[in-house]
Amino acid sequence: MKLVWFRNDLRIVDNPALFRACEDASRSTPCSGLLAVVVLTPEQWFSHDDSPSKVAFWLANLTELRRKLQQLNIPLKVIRGDVFDNTPASLLQVSHEYNCDALYFNHEYALNEQRRDTSVTKLFGDNGIKTFSFHGDVIVPPSEISNQKGLPYRVFTPFSKSWRRSYLSANPQPLPAPNIQILTNISSDQVPRNIEFPNKEKIGWREDLWPAGEHIAHEKLQGFMAQRVNQYSRDRDYPALEGTSSLSPYLTTGVLSARQCIAGLRANDESHDWLESQWLTEIIWREFYRHLMAQFPKLNKWEAFRPEVENRIVWSDNPVLFAAWCNGETGFSIVDAGMKQLRETGWMHNRVRMICASFLTKLLRQDWRRGAQFFMQHLVDGDFSSNLGGWQWCASVGADSAPYFRIFNPLRQAERFDLFGDYVARWLPELNSLPGHQRHNAQIAMSVGRPMPVIDYAKARAESLSNYQNR
Repeated sequence: MKLVWFRNDLRIVDNPALFRACEDASRSTPCSGLLAVVVLTPEQWFSHDDSPSKVAFWLANLTELRRKLQQLNIPLKVIRGDVFDNTPASLLQVSHEYNCDALYFNHEYALNEQRRDTSVTKLFGDNGIKTFSFHGDVIVPPSEISNQKGLPYRVFTPFSKSWRRSYLSANPQPLPAPNIQILTNISSDQVPRNIEFPNKEKIGWREDLWPAGEHIAHEKLQGFMAQRVNQYSRDRDYPALEGTSSLSPYLTTGVLSARQCIAGLRANDESHDWLESQWLTEIIWREFYRHLMAQFPKLNKWEAFRPEVENRIVWSDNPVLFAAWCNGETGFSIVDAGMKQLRETGWMHNRVRMICASFLTKLLRQDWRRGAQFFMQHLVDGDFSSNLGGWQWCASVGADSAPYFRIFNPLRQAERFDLFGDYVARWLPELNSLPGHQRHNAQIAMSVGRPMPVIDYAKARAESLSNYQNR
């Protein structure tokens, strides 16, 4: 038997580990069967701040994957490992039970995941079982591009240029779905609908917003390409518009691959301008943060990429201000609407994520780690590397981050990207009674029940600048 280990790659199409395992099984003499396995580690998920909605979405997609695998005559075994340390022995037990001679999996790049995979590879090697690993989560592996000194890129723009050259040189295409395998007498395990683990808030997965299934992800990708991608660079910053792809939950769980996204982009663009597409740039940002995570292990430990900047900062520990931010009660409509959207849906528009992160770190002067952790605990698309990179960028302590003096003015951001208050009124319904141009006016908003602003913007900005300039 060949054993395929699924993690955050819950798809049949363009799955290098699954595809290679199926090829090797069919080449065996006689042909061998294929077995899929997944390890549930709820204690590890909790320690990694994965949200209940993300876990529920992952389980729903695992159920859909089980159905697709059955159509390929590949049974799925579901085992409980609780934490990563138990995973190697659990997988070895399965491999012995079903007489497996090889294990296949796709790389993950965070430090704990890399340590887990190293332990699995060693244990299997000690027991005479081969392991094969693949880069299914990124298009260009972290080891394949470097600067002129042979070192990892620390700035996005040169990384992006090098990444594009590497992509064009390799011209990678999505792998097809594998062929149907030989039938075995092994039955698939049931996938639990939900797993309880400690969390202060039980925000459910919004199935109406993100239905599970690989076919749904493809439909959403095709819909975005047909209707919105050409206006993406124009519309992406306006949260009241449906201007983004909303594919991030599917990318995070691996129901959809980055390679498939780019294939869709290329197929849609007859003018060959796709290589400079803003949407492609966002995909490259995702890869940039994964490269940083793999090449700078300190990031996995919540350390700043630029400690020389953070060492000048004195973070404020103010639980009242932090609670107001968490609850969407700061008195700044665009910030509060974003936090309400996050708590109600498990998702937030990207422009608003930057506004909320800048507000917490630059104006409330709270440690970026607190905000990053809160986001992870609520996001259905919570991705450790992208979330960490985004928060460090906003706090000006990350790779290629915003300069310390770049502080988003929440009122100016609201007037620029939500001029008539359509977005804020959606998540702060009390504002619906006000004319659009008044919905961002804090004094007028207080008359319909919104709270008083928790800070004076001009004063907070001056204090923040002084804090970052501290020697």
